[in-house]
This record gives sequence, C-alpha cells and structure tokens, in this order.
Amino acid sequence: MIHKLILFIIIVMMSWAGFAQNTTDKSYTLDDCIAIALEHNLDLKSTNLQANSAKVNYQQSKADVLPSLNGSFNLGVNDGRSIDPFTNAYINQELTFSNLGLSLDMTIFNGFRLLNSAKQERLNKKASELEIEAAQQDLILNVTLAYLQVLNAKDVLELTKARLETTKQQLKIQQGFYDNESGNPADYADILGQVASDETSVLVSESSLNNAKLSLMQLMNLKENINLVTDGLLLDFNKYEVSANAVFEEAIRNLATFKAKELRIEAAKKGVSVAKSQFTPEISLFGGINTNYSSAAELFSLTGTSIVGTGDFVTVDGQDLPIRTEQTNFDSNGINYKDQLDNNLNTVVGVQVFVPLFNGFRAKNNVALEKIKVEESIIELERTYVDIKNAIAQVYFDMEAAYKRHKSLEKQVEAYEESYRINDIRFKNGVSNFLNYITSKNNLDNAKVNLSNAKYDYLLRVKVLDYYRGTNLL
Repeated sequence: MIHKLILFIIIVMMSWAGFAQNTTDKSYTLDDCIAIALEHNLDLKSTNLQANSAKVNYQQSKADVLPSLNGSFNLGVNDGRSIDPFTNAYINQELTFSNLGLSLDMTIFNGFRLLNSAKQERLNKKASELEIEAAQQDLILNVTLAYLQVLNAKDVLELTKARLETTKQQLKIQQGFYDNESGNPADYADILGQVASDETSVLVSESSLNNAKLSLMQLMNLKENINLVTDGLLLDFNKYEVSANAVFEEAIRNLATFKAKELRIEAAKKGVSVAKSQFTPEISLFGGINTNYSSAAELFSLTGTSIVGTGDFVTVDGQDLPIRTEQTNFDSNGINYKDQLDNNLNTVVGVQVFVPLFNGFRAKNNVALEKIKVEESIIELERTYVDIKNAIAQVYFDMEAAYKRHKSLEKQVEAYEESYRINDIRFKNGVSNFLNYITSKNNLDNAKVNLSNAKYDYLLRVKVLDYYRGTNLL
C-alpha cells in the first residue's frame, strides 16, 4: 500500500513538472518575431494571394493571344420521326447517331486589345509584387513597434514592482513603530494606503503588458503566450541627425508603395488602350473538320436481275395478259462506324471580319471610365506623397519632443533621487514626517516611469523614421 502511494505521488509530481514546463512562455528575439510574422500574418497572406491572382491573370492574358482549338463528340439514340444525318431524308425508326468535330478560332487583329491587355496585366503583376514588399515592410515596422511596446510595458512593470517592494520595506519599519506604540500612528495608516496604491499600479502595469503582448501575438498570428529576449537588441539613445526632408526624399526612393502606385498608373493607361480597341474591326480566322455516323446508313450491292409483275395488264384478243418487267436486285449492308467517319469527313476554313457600327456608346463610355481610373490612380499616388510627407513631419516633431523630454526627465530623476535619499534618511530617523517622505518617493517613482516612457517614445519614432528611409529595422 505504501509503495502504491509513493508511486502515485511520483506520478503526480511528474505531471505537475510537465505541466509547468508546457506552460512556460517561449522566448523570442525580435528577429524571431519578425520571421514568424512574415510567415503567419493573415493580412500578408491575403496580399500574397492577391499577387498570385495577378500572376494568373497575366499568364491568361498571354495565353489569350494563342488560337483556341476545341473538339466535340456526341453519341445518342433517336426514336420516331427524324432526319437521317446520312441521307438528310425523313425516317420514322430508331436511329443511333454520332457526330465528331474539331474547330479552330484565331484572332488576327483586334486593335491590339490582346497585346495591350497582356501589357496591362504584366504591370498589375509587378505592382502586386511590390505591394507584397510594401506589406512586408509595414509588417516588420509594426512588429518592431509592438515589440518595443512590450519592452516598455515590461520596464514600467519592473519599476512599479520595485516601487511596491520599497513601500513594503517601509511598511515593516512603520509596523515596528506601530507595534511598539512609538511614532505617529497615522504614518502607519498612510503607508498601508500607499501599499494598496502601489499594488494597484502593479496590476495596471501587468494589464498593459498583457495588452502589448496580445497586440504582438496578433501580428505574429500566435496563440501561445510569449516571452521576449532582448539580448543583442540595440536600443541606442542618440540624437537623430537626419532631417525630415531627407527622410522623405529617401522614402520616395526606397518605399515599395510609391513604385507600386506608379505601376498602377501605367496599368490604368494600358486599360484605356484596351478600351479604345472596341472601336476597331476585329479580324479572325476560323476552321473546322467534322464527320458523322448514322445507324440507318446502308451500302447497296448488285446481286442480279429478275422478272417481276408490275400489277398492270393488257388485253389482247379479249384476254388480259399481265405485264412483267426486269428488276435489278440489290443487297443492303450497314456501313460500320469507322468507314462512315472516313466517308462523311468535311472541312471548313474562312476569315471573319467583325465591324463595330453602333453599340449604344458602350465603347465610348468604357474609354471614359478607363480614363477616370487613370486619374484616380494619379490622385492616389499624390495622396500617398502627401500622407507620408505629413506623417514623417509629425513623427519627426514627436521624436524631437520625446528626445528633449527624455533629457529633461533625466535631470528630474537625478534631482528626485537626491530628494528621496535625504527624505528617506530623515524619515527613518524621525526628523521628517511621512508626507514629505511619500511625496518625494512618489515624485521619484513617477519620474522614472515617465523617463522610461519618454525613452521608448523616442525609440519608437526613430524606428518609424528608419522605416521610411528604407533602412534595416533590426
């Protein structure tokens, strides 16, 4: 019994150990996060599918230039009055029929519609490929920013935990005074309230960290929890030396979104040429080969002659004499399937010209619509220029403000550290009251949190500017 109990305890402990190991957060570097996002992000997958569709459309546009060749075959049974496909005569019997055919259609000229369509789809394909690159650039930026947001939330959480730990240590000191009925009892009550406030700050920081992780996990399309590894991650805090105008000029040269939208304009212009082809005649070549089979088809062969009565008679000397005639006799035999296909073979070849005379102004309106698409593409490119230029200007302004705020907060933290050091000594020695102590402590803790936030605000905006410049974000 004891052995069974020991075995049960060992199994339970191993299960707990395995569970603890499985629930341990997997660690990811920034490179890992970006690689996983590039492979699993759903929005990027959708962009890839759109690019694949553009590739298929381009392949089809090239194939449309080739002639179309189609074959046909049927086999059926007809019962009742019908036309014998062998003799084209009406018959009233059960008939087995079959038709075979091969047709060829080839467009010779249609106002270069097929050629311009192929060029348009080629431009669309290239634009789609660049849009994949642009989507990848956006995703790398978003993952990097989300990664830094997690690091920021982790730093803030560590600061709030350190604040809580310091407050708890002070609580032990004040509890000793309170238990010995020495000192001011109100200080003990105040420190209890401060502990509760610091615990609330820890909970808020944990919630912020969890939300930041969820945002990153959503970009990576992961369901498991993650833990970030910052080894090798460079977070240099140096003043940004590139101007906003220089960033914008580099963005124009490096961002794939500009090149993609320029290609969309060229593709739209080809769409106008495609629409204009509806005004021109279309010349095509056609040809075909056909044959058929009928079970009613027969082949007759001469077998000899015979004398048969006609049913008429003549009267000679008052006597009716029947009239006889010589009749040629034939023997009928069915024609087999293969022979009929060979015998009934026919071909056709010709040229067809289709001249558009009036189609309800459809061609004219289609050209007008395609020209509107060109204008829309141009406006979209101009809007992109304006949006990105304004975004760079705003990010640059926020980046400079964050840098200045960080420098100011560094001085503030240094001052509050000295103030807290003095008030901590005075309070522990009973020289200062609790209000002065807790005020200096809260000032220092808040300044440290603000300093961390300013640091990451600056780094986030630097990453955004680097993204616009087309530099490596890693």
